[in-house]
Amino acid sequence: MSFSLKAAAVAGVATLLISQPLSAQDSGVEIDPNVFNIYLESVTQQPASQATAAQIEQVRSQLTDLYLLSDQPRAAELRETPRIKAQIELQTRAMLAQAVATDFLSQNQATEEELQALYDQQVGGSAPMEFKARHILVETQGEATDIIEQLDEGADFVELAKEKSTGPSGPSGGDLGWFPPDRMVPEFSEAVQGMEDGAYSETPVQTQFGWHVILREDSRESVPPPFESVRDTLKQQVEGRKLQEYIESLRS
Repeated sequence: MSFSLKAAAVAGVATLLISQPLSAQDSGVEIDPNVFNIYLESVTQQPASQATAAQIEQVRSQLTDLYLLSDQPRAAELRETPRIKAQIELQTRAMLAQAVATDFLSQNQATEEELQALYDQQVGGSAPMEFKARHILVETQGEATDIIEQLDEGADFVELAKEKSTGPSGPSGGDLGWFPPDRMVPEFSEAVQGMEDGAYSETPVQTQFGWHVILREDSRESVPPPFESVRDTLKQQVEGRKLQEYIESLRS
């Protein structure tokens, strides 16, 4: 028989289905109603008030077994062993720390001004560029140099990519689609940014993946996402920063 007790603290106050201790049938075990409802919510992942009769009975049975085992004299002995004591201490502190963090954030929620300021900081100023490019990836510098010479003589980039590229984009003519510079490794990104639209690299570009010949097909200013579409992300960032600052103040 296995038991799955979730270590994470359950946020909020449990909705009580009952107000008196539950007595498990034929076992003499009385289960605290708060414990029952918190465990019920952790199992069903929904408010206790929405649990079905079958779910309630399942939880009653599981908790009865847990109570019976944890009430054995041997459990009291094991509770005093260093490892078990440490595990109980760790779980208790984790739950309390989560409760304190949740309480702190409930009293220090992100304001509209803070959200707008962070949004302006992240998307303000000139819009970052995006690039559309193709590349041909080969193992050696010599192979890349030979490909550049063929391009200089009028060879078609797409056909060369299909024929010679060892990268996963080879079959599609080396097409990488649109991407912001930070999506690529630095060497590749710097090369693309230093080129003109319609130009291919004059010298091979080396990265951790091999040697590249790059064709920059096009470029454009990226369109920032609307404020409302990133509100939740901004909220998490602002409140995460507040919590981190609070923790750092405690450390100091």
